[in-house]
Amino acid sequence: METILIIEDEPELVRGIRSYLEQAGFKVLAEYRGDSGFKTWENTRPDLVILDLNLPGMDGLDIARNIRRQGDTPIIMLTARVEETDRLIGLELGADDYITKPFSVREVVARVRAVLRRSGNQAPKVEKIHILDLDIDLDEMRVERAGESIELTLTEFKLLSILAGKAGRVFNRLQLLEATQGETYEGYERTIDAHIKNLRAKLQRNKEDAPYIETVFGVGYRFRKEE
Repeated sequence: METILIIEDEPELVRGIRSYLEQAGFKVLAEYRGDSGFKTWENTRPDLVILDLNLPGMDGLDIARNIRRQGDTPIIMLTARVEETDRLIGLELGADDYITKPFSVREVVARVRAVLRRSGNQAPKVEKIHILDLDIDLDEMRVERAGESIELTLTEFKLLSILAGKAGRVFNRLQLLEATQGETYEGYERTIDAHIKNLRAKLQRNKEDAPYIETVFGVGYRFRKEE
């Protein structure tokens, strides 16, 4: 799941872009000030940044300049400025694309995908996962165990897809909560335990069998790798 950081000071615009990006399968972070946005970039190193030029705290061009000094994260500049000089400066600083307001939010999603493809950061889309005796169809949201259909809730399916897609990798509760809910709810991290318990009950044939999802005590959960 690629992570997109939006640095934009218009909350309504951020909500629209976030909604479409999350529907398209991206994880989205958002900051409304330039200084906090750059700090978030330093701490998270997202796969792509959607960056406004007119920002409080730190100008978008300064953010782009600092990002390019430290990394090669793709940047899509988002601004109401129409002067050619601004556009050229942004591109010279290393912006990968430039969108002038007003625009279609769907266009932003298309541009994000195109820039990720060009940058080589977007992994090929995986449509099906076969692991152990499970077949997981991501497009049709269908799970089968040895040919037998298993009915899951949306949250359970998301958890299974995330864990099985990275078998052996340990995810903490907060990471799983962000991936399934699209937001960080630190006060409710333990709700993941309840979803995992239900998911295990549906996947497991016999209590004696090795669990599909293993608990890593003090950390979180991982999907058992094939032996």
